[in-house]
Formats: sequence, structure tokens, C-alpha cells
Amino acid sequence: MDKIFLEGTEDTPKIMLNADSGIYEISGRSLPEDSAEFYKPVLNWLEGLKTSGIKSVDFEFKLEYFNTASSKLILDVLTKLENCKEAGMEVRILWFHRDDDEDMQEAGEEFSELVEVPFEFRTY
Repeated sequence: MDKIFLEGTEDTPKIMLNADSGIYEISGRSLPEDSAEFYKPVLNWLEGLKTSGIKSVDFEFKLEYFNTASSKLILDVLTKLENCKEAGMEVRILWFHRDDDEDMQEAGEEFSELVEVPFEFRTY
């Protein structure tokens, strides 16, 4: 599988998707001008992951902030991961948040209720 590496900016998250090394991460701030267009390659990559033969994925979210438009696309990412799980892959979401960021913790908890994928919450 091809790798995706997008360096984070003030408005877009860093995205690392590398099946060879087992790194799957979205981190930083997510408020791109066109969220659907920004996340499109990620969603396409995750669609390919489903049939890649990879056995397990620990997908890390280390978001500091995301806007409403990004929340819809984050849910789309989670749904693609749920599809991978349904196809027989072992999938786990690692949701990181600052120990004092209740909003980000609550956002992760809300997402965890919307998909059938195990979540682990970790603070930093």
C-alpha cells in the first residue's frame, strides 16, 4: 500500500498512514477550509486497507481541536475503520487527549458510541 504523510499546519492535522511500519495517526488541529476534500485521500486509503490483508490496526487520534465540518469526516474515518473490523481485521482506536481537556475526552466518548470499534482513552 502507498503511504500517506501530510505535515500538519495551523489548520490541518498531521496524517501518517503507513501499513509497512504500522503507523496510523491523525494529530493536531483539524479545521481545513474544505474538510471533505482534505480527508478524501484518507478515506480512499482506508477503503484499500480493508482488502490489504493486514491483520490488525491501532489507529491513533491525537487531536487538539477540530471544527464541526471535521467532526463529520472524523466519523467517516471511524466508519471506514469499522468496515475494516467487519471484514475481519482487528481494529482498535487509541484516543489521546490532554489530561485537562474534558471536551476532547467527551468528543472521543461520543464517537466511541457511534461505531462498533474498541476505543482506548489515553491522556498526555
